[in-house]
Amino acid sequence: MNYQARENDRSLPLPITQAANSIAWQFSQQQPTSQKAEQVRLNTLAVCAVRDYLEMMGVPVNWNECDSWNPFMRACVDAADLEVLGLGRLECRAIATDASTCYVPPEVWEDRIGYVVVRLDEVEKQVCILGFVQQVTQEQLTVNQLRSPEDLLSHLQDLSAITSLSFANANPPTSTVNLRQWFQNTFEPGWQTVVSLLNPAEHNLTFSFRKTEELNTNEVDRPENFVRRAKLIDLGMQLAGHAVALVMELRPASEQKTDLIVQVHPTGRETFLPPSLQLIVLDESGSVFLEAKARRADNYIQLQFSGTTGERFSVKVALGDVGITEHFII
Repeated sequence: MNYQARENDRSLPLPITQAANSIAWQFSQQQPTSQKAEQVRLNTLAVCAVRDYLEMMGVPVNWNECDSWNPFMRACVDAADLEVLGLGRLECRAIATDASTCYVPPEVWEDRIGYVVVRLDEVEKQVCILGFVQQVTQEQLTVNQLRSPEDLLSHLQDLSAITSLSFANANPPTSTVNLRQWFQNTFEPGWQTVVSLLNPAEHNLTFSFRKTEELNTNEVDRPENFVRRAKLIDLGMQLAGHAVALVMELRPASEQKTDLIVQVHPTGRETFLPPSLQLIVLDESGSVFLEAKARRADNYIQLQFSGTTGERFSVKVALGDVGITEHFII
């Protein structure tokens, strides 16, 4: 059943963020032709818009494991996919302000749980979520075929019931941790106080603003409003049953800037980290921004950097071929 209301009644306007524009431009510059560059740029803006909408509505998503975020796949296929955690991938397609149809390439007609169409108005720096359909069997999809953005949420809820994945208590931080909320003492499940997770001997370890190589165990002055939390990271057999703790510390540097310290510590009875354990910070595009590797007899490793409000990044803890990635927004 098609949604018959006027487009202005069903579309959901959102701003085209500076971060989305930056990522779209970066991805486009990696392409061999101007035509492919424009395709990738529009696909990226569409994925960012749908991602922001779903996260705003409390639907956990993962963007940087998809074809649209993979440099090799971007160059090979016309894909604008976004993974909804536990459910599958949505295809996110962009149309111009005066378009009444949306092109959907045959290569993405399979392995999708839905197709979301967004209208880009780059003059007004605005994107509208027009709606979605569950399936596509032809290259041209008309706007009046779309069901509303609200129906998209109902569709995802129906799928979650089938897969026994409940969105009832889901928050955006399930997949993307909102660090600004930490300053209001709102923390996502799994993020504990450092004292409750680490051994007592670890509690006095310092969180200094030194380089990774300059591990320091002396106490340093902290601002009153610093926030620190830890999460257990289990790499399974790679750690022979022993998990490590990922520790995040936040310090507001200004109204728009936050200083961050990321550390990995051993847990339980372990004193040292496994040699070659990696701590990696990835930017929004999935590129490595900072990285550190544990050496023999390291009792923790650390990275320090700053970010602005709205900036996204990921932190990966890896050993060998096994790694776990946490996603954050400042």
